[in-house]
Amino acid sequence: MVKTEFSIKDLENLSSVKAHTIRIWEKRYHLLEPDRTDTNIRKYDLESLKKLLNITYLYKAGYKISKLAGMTPAQIQSLIKEDMEIHAATYGLEMFKSAMLEFDGQKFDETLKNLLEKKSYSDVYSKIFVPLLNKTGVLWHIGSIDPSHEHFISEKIKHSLILETAKLKKQIVEKDFPIFILYLPSSEIHEISLLYAHYELVSNGFPTLYLGPNIPIESLKHVQKQMPNAVFVSYFTIQPETENLKSYIDSFQEQVGSKNELWILGNRVRTFETKQKNIKLFEAIDHFKNHLKKSF
Repeated sequence: MVKTEFSIKDLENLSSVKAHTIRIWEKRYHLLEPDRTDTNIRKYDLESLKKLLNITYLYKAGYKISKLAGMTPAQIQSLIKEDMEIHAATYGLEMFKSAMLEFDGQKFDETLKNLLEKKSYSDVYSKIFVPLLNKTGVLWHIGSIDPSHEHFISEKIKHSLILETAKLKKQIVEKDFPIFILYLPSSEIHEISLLYAHYELVSNGFPTLYLGPNIPIESLKHVQKQMPNAVFVSYFTIQPETENLKSYIDSFQEQVGSKNELWILGNRVRTFETKQKNIKLFEAIDHFKNHLKKSF
């Protein structure tokens, strides 16, 4: 069952406004009118949460709570649209969060469209989607949102990455570059970061082949036979485990060969070192992006 009832602690976690402040706003400005349980504990519906998120956005942008409390929902929405020009990142974060809570795909699409009129997709991803996903992961783990909310927003972001990459693919002019093969290793399912690496490769004009998640090394061997000069790109978030990284790289060298480069991004490589010349490790996506611009 999807979560539609929220505690004041949930509102604090979702809005970043302290519960004590929310209580003051209720008492002084009648901002929210929660229902109460038999034991007098506040409980809020989705409409109350949406109202708080909208007002919080404007409050953080500098508007006085006393003014906001007297506005109608239509007036608040109009003010948010006016303010978007100045605070695009905060606007996007709050609107995407609201779309997630409402399972509103149209709101997600419209918000992204508005942002892309003023910002690059790369900026939207790094400054809005990454913080949103980090926040969503925390909210899921502490129980303030349902897992279905996290899945919804993740799939919307994945879909946007695929669409934006497809647009760029049409613009690629054939150049004398190696082809980049993107994949996730066996049991690794966190695909968004790999999709973004794919987007960056395509936006820089490189030819690519996207294999996706859960690809065993022996399958790479078959791809390499048809594309002997390929550069393999992977993203290690949870797999392979740190203690198995060396054996994974050894297996790659044995089955695919040391003539092909393997570029590895992700958390798993932050404390790992290798002397293999064909293995390149990137602790952060910015290091990867900078390397692309300098290498070819």
